[in-house]
Amino acid sequence: MLLALGLFVFGYVVSMTFTSVFYHRALAHEAIEISPRMKKLIGLTGMLITGIDPKGWVCMHRLHHEHSDTPLDPHSPAHTGFWYTFIKQHKSFERILVKLIKRDKEFEKIVRDIPFDVHFLNKMGLWYVPFVLHAIVGVIIGTAFDNYLAGIAYFIGICGHPLQGFLVNAFGHSIGYRNFNCPDQSTNNTFVALTCFGEGYQNNHHRFPTSPKFSIRSSEFDFGFGIIKFLSLLNVVKIYRDQIPKGEREIHSPLEMLENN
Repeated sequence: MLLALGLFVFGYVVSMTFTSVFYHRALAHEAIEISPRMKKLIGLTGMLITGIDPKGWVCMHRLHHEHSDTPLDPHSPAHTGFWYTFIKQHKSFERILVKLIKRDKEFEKIVRDIPFDVHFLNKMGLWYVPFVLHAIVGVIIGTAFDNYLAGIAYFIGICGHPLQGFLVNAFGHSIGYRNFNCPDQSTNNTFVALTCFGEGYQNNHHRFPTSPKFSIRSSEFDFGFGIIKFLSLLNVVKIYRDQIPKGEREIHSPLEMLENN
């Protein structure tokens, strides 16, 4: 059981580091700095590790911010319904990948700063290869340790992005509390934040999209920012933006108004 738990955590941390730290904060928002060589390495390996194309992910996420909770949002529960968000995010991602592969100018300009193309596996229609490879690794682990639960745990941990994305997209724009009066329906969901590297603090993130840290209150915890600080010690990333601009915090709730009087 301990081996299975350890492998699940390992796979989960690796997958979430790529999506939350590299795809989201580094590539999509440039909230942290990574070298051009590191960007190309993410473009080459990100698809193989997560099963999610990094360029397609960045394009969809930027469209989400541009059209947040409007009919043009690629995965808002406000217009698709809570549960259908899971299917909507998948369909939108497929459509965006097709547009990028066909060199659609409208979509290409959204990610013109990304120094790599859609991964060759997606261009060849072999999107399933990363999942097959991780399944094979899981079988090898299960056979080597005579513990197939460990192999399954590894696979679920490293290939769980579709579920993680659904939790953030659905709960983070429908259920939770708000620190800021953003024009969209973004919320802070504590459960999703704790399980998805701080990504559940959507209201905070939509107010300060270029901040590398998603938590604001003392009661909020962003594990993804902890990973960023660790990687900065290794000179893998650089934190060069202010976390939250001074004087920018708004009072939203009656409790905050009472605390500040």
